[in-house]
Amino acid sequence: MSDAPEIQTLTFEQALAELEQIVARLESGQAPLEDSIRLYERGAALKAHCETRLEAARLRVEKIVMGANGQPASESAEFN
Repeated sequence: MSDAPEIQTLTFEQALAELEQIVARLESGQAPLEDSIRLYERGAALKAHCETRLEAARLRVEKIVMGANGQPASESAEFN
């Protein structure tokens, strides 16, 4: 995995796909101990990256649904 892209440059989808591959490899039990440790470390970093990306997306959506006054946009305004 030395040629793997730096985690910070990965999109959420790319990081998640790599994390899923790591989990599958670790669950298979086929990786030697040193490889398993290295995979686990990368997996932990990928998980943190995915969580950061999700939080950023949540904050963006929250900004979209907030009104100009900082309060949630009124659903009743949509029906008027």
